[in-house]
Amino acid sequence: MELTEPTVWAPDLLELGEGLRWVDDRLVLVDLLAGRLLETDGDRPGPLRELRRLDVPLGAVAPLAGRVGDWLAAAGTGVTVLPATGDARPVADLVADAPEPTRMNDAVADPHGRFWAGSMTYAGLPGQGTLYLLAPGAAPVPAVTGLTIPNGPAFDATGTTMYLADTPRGEVDRFTVDRTTGALHGREPFLRLADSDGSPDGMTVDAAGHLWVALWGGSAVRRYRPDGTLDRHIQLPARQPAGICLGGPDLRRLFIGTARLGLTEPGATDGALLAVDVEVPGLPTATATG
Repeated sequence: MELTEPTVWAPDLLELGEGLRWVDDRLVLVDLLAGRLLETDGDRPGPLRELRRLDVPLGAVAPLAGRVGDWLAAAGTGVTVLPATGDARPVADLVADAPEPTRMNDAVADPHGRFWAGSMTYAGLPGQGTLYLLAPGAAPVPAVTGLTIPNGPAFDATGTTMYLADTPRGEVDRFTVDRTTGALHGREPFLRLADSDGSPDGMTVDAAGHLWVALWGGSAVRRYRPDGTLDRHIQLPARQPAGICLGGPDLRRLFIGTARLGLTEPGATDGALLAVDVEVPGLPTATATG
């Protein structure tokens, strides 16, 4: 099956489809505010299957290295282990004491096993969001502060380049990452988008080192070269693409989660999971070290 145009991959319509990951030959994603962890196959369209349901927002998960079926999750006000069986096990409460009601948002593991998780206020207050770093054997630390709604981050194959979006500001910055410690250096602007383009949301880096970006409100995903120039623009039949990943049998299927959140008159495919095939494959999903 070759998908030359964006295609509805699952009949389910999600409130906020985010945190897409290709893990163990299946697509995993979340319906964020509903606290649902979902999966589906990558070789043919079909309905989503619910793996877990939490009573708090579930921002994103990363598979735990050496522990099949276990996840490290940005959930509620912190980070939690979701085991294959049994109750969730809290790891760190990061934002419960924030001055404004705050929750976790997007999160990802880097190629060195570290877990990066962003927070935001429910009201989307400027400057109140933070990107946290959880490294094996160390206490969580705020890695980037003064954000509004952090999305990503996305890493290159070596884990030494990180892209981080601040969605309402229309900005994506690029950082150099210390391979050993995870310390960030050399922050520089990578993208500055106009309001008419939409806002950068979920991101992923492909095997050629190009950055794919979902454009919330822009009904599109784009691929950018490492120098920041536009390489490809794919128009979508949904207004709010929120999360993306490259998966499928050869990692050439671009999956796109979309959202119905905030739309007074959502269209028939707003909130749908979409898929389209591209030329350059993605990178294997990184695992978090327990």
